[in-house]
Amino acid sequence: MIGGALSGSLALFADAGHTLTDAAGMALSLFAIWLGARPPTERRTFGHQRVEILAAIVNGLLLFVLAGVLGFEAFRRLLHPAEVAAGTMLVTAAGAFIGNGLSALLLRPVRGSGLNIRTFCLEVLSDLLGSGSVILAAAIIAATGARRVDAVASIVIAALILPRTWRLLTEAVDVLLEATPRGMDMDAVRRHILQAPGVAEVHDLHAWTITSGMNVVSAHVVLVEETDAPAVLEHLCACLADDFDIEHSTFQLETKDRRRLEDAAHA
Repeated sequence: MIGGALSGSLALFADAGHTLTDAAGMALSLFAIWLGARPPTERRTFGHQRVEILAAIVNGLLLFVLAGVLGFEAFRRLLHPAEVAAGTMLVTAAGAFIGNGLSALLLRPVRGSGLNIRTFCLEVLSDLLGSGSVILAAAIIAATGARRVDAVASIVIAALILPRTWRLLTEAVDVLLEATPRGMDMDAVRRHILQAPGVAEVHDLHAWTITSGMNVVSAHVVLVEETDAPAVLEHLCACLADDFDIEHSTFQLETKDRRRLEDAAHA
């Protein structure tokens, strides 16, 4: 921010604002992770684990606002270019590039973790690319004096923000809407249940995500007559845990008579 003020560079302000917004989002996510680790209560039987998803949505909205402000100001600068101190801009952006590069290396071992950790990794990589665009813009301004390049670099930074922010928001909203977890084939889940010994049919099959890494399945399973219900239940839970990495599954075991009663009640 100081470098942007000294150099008059909108691109540096954009990069700094992007990093500041990321830092605020990370702080919010850290609070969500801490709160999500608290034990469940009678009022919140799943605990506070979905706070992580709410934090991801707030972070995404902040990034959308930032991208809009940057885009508007960059368009204004394209029409009315401002004076830019290319040397100060270049030195500041180089420092930011080194810092973001070190952050990316530190986060690399955990980049496949939950939604917020993946968000951190994407944010740092985006910051790294943003700093690189500012370095390139500063070099061009120093060589040619084309001040509009500063606004162009700001637009690049805003453009870097939007795709990953949209992806973050859609993933988080899917969790809140209890959509089927990404990558889960419900037909395959249904086939595995039907292939279990003693299972006649399955209905009311649902799958959703509580929070990152916690997928849940529930289903009504109709048993063949004189079937060992505990053995079927053990088989189903082991099957989903092994083949679909679903540790939390709930099955209501029913007879065919119960299915008829349910159909009549829902008619």
